[in-house]
Amino acid sequence: MVQENEKIRLLDILMFTIGTAIYAWGLVNINIPNRLAEGGVAGITLILRALTGFDPAIATLVLNIPLVLIGWRILGRKSLIYTLYGIFALSFWIYIWQTFPFQLNLHHDMFISGIIAGLIAGAGLGIVYKYGGTTGGSDVIARIFEKKYGIPMGKSLLLLDITVMVVSLVYIDILHMMYTILASYVYSRIVTITQEGAYAARGVLIMTDKPEEIVSAVYSEMNRGASYFNTEGSYTREPRLTVYVVVSPSELHQLRELIARIDQRAFTTILNVQETLGEGFTYNRPRKPLLLKVKSNSKK
Repeated sequence: MVQENEKIRLLDILMFTIGTAIYAWGLVNINIPNRLAEGGVAGITLILRALTGFDPAIATLVLNIPLVLIGWRILGRKSLIYTLYGIFALSFWIYIWQTFPFQLNLHHDMFISGIIAGLIAGAGLGIVYKYGGTTGGSDVIARIFEKKYGIPMGKSLLLLDITVMVVSLVYIDILHMMYTILASYVYSRIVTITQEGAYAARGVLIMTDKPEEIVSAVYSEMNRGASYFNTEGSYTREPRLTVYVVVSPSELHQLRELIARIDQRAFTTILNVQETLGEGFTYNRPRKPLLLKVKSNSKK
């Protein structure tokens, strides 16, 4: 029986198709016309195209398939299938967009070209990564290095990207390289946002002598829930209740003022929460009377 985490999901395949289509479109219609390089295996395909005219669609298969066959034991069954599909989908879309090109007139503005290239690449591959896929290449090499030599994937990927970027100077100049680095930065930020989700929030830990007053104010004034943690002071050894609240970034200022008004001596720690799912973030919060009812029941 196939375990749940080993099942091939049609939703994943659909999202890989969409993600690789977006990424390939940017590669063909933004990177290539504006002479912007790329990192990893995609960057190598652009180098081969510039020097020899070798089709990037074919180069994607020629370079990636041997890497996947070398690292198939490391990938596992599900990752192997997803990686192979990602490679073929990327190659297919590069061929399609080259066959039916779309001329995007950016008026030779390299800054705008770099921004758009990063946005499109980040959105496309961010979707692929979010659903557990990959387009092969550098990811496979990095996994092999980590497995065989204990080198962390992050370091291997960075080294591979830098190496490809430097080699790309054989067909682009320093100016285009700088705009490529700009595109890479935007790409990394968009991938992070795509993977973490749109519902970023702030987690607030409040160590206070007035936890019930603060929770009551959070309920009534902000329409937010809260949780208690049983903690103990390391110096006094006295038990106390620590309040934990999750709010949106826009509500953070209001919460600060609320805490300062009730307990100016409260010790507050604000944490970045990558993604928040549930009431008040991914679906609507109940009305205040319901929250107040829950609060009153919890005191019984």
